[in-house]
Amino acid sequence: MRKTFLKALAALTGTSMVTVMGTVTAFAEDAAASNQQPGGIGALISTFALPLILLFFLYFIMIRPQRKAEKETLEMQKNLQIGDEVITIGGIVGIVLRVEEATKTVVLETGSDRLKIRMMQDAIKENVTAREAAAAAKAEKMKAKTQPKSNKE
Repeated sequence: MRKTFLKALAALTGTSMVTVMGTVTAFAEDAAASNQQPGGIGALISTFALPLILLFFLYFIMIRPQRKAEKETLEMQKNLQIGDEVITIGGIVGIVLRVEEATKTVVLETGSDRLKIRMMQDAIKENVTAREAAAAAKAEKMKAKTQPKSNKE
């Protein structure tokens, strides 16, 4: 009797009932709305949107700066010149005596006893001479910007 009452009420109000295991759980506005598949294209977009946004930020925050730093390191290692002061990955500080392009090795002179070490170019972490020259050029550029321009009349 209760089910027939609810069906009659639904027919009078123009809504349909959605039932689960014989109990009334909700009234839907339209019978067609209750027949639609849950989710649809909007759920598909929202499912993939968050991971794609996270991958985008991960790339620009972590991967891209690391690749840029690797590229700069490789360029620095290719441009080593005789007389450059360098620091190796192991922390050895030395001056470049010879660069061998064929074997990609470098001969360094370290310490006051003029110890010579031959190592791979890949083991060079930093070129101190180039870094100091870049810092000096940057300081000159900043100094030129801060000085007031003189008016020549």
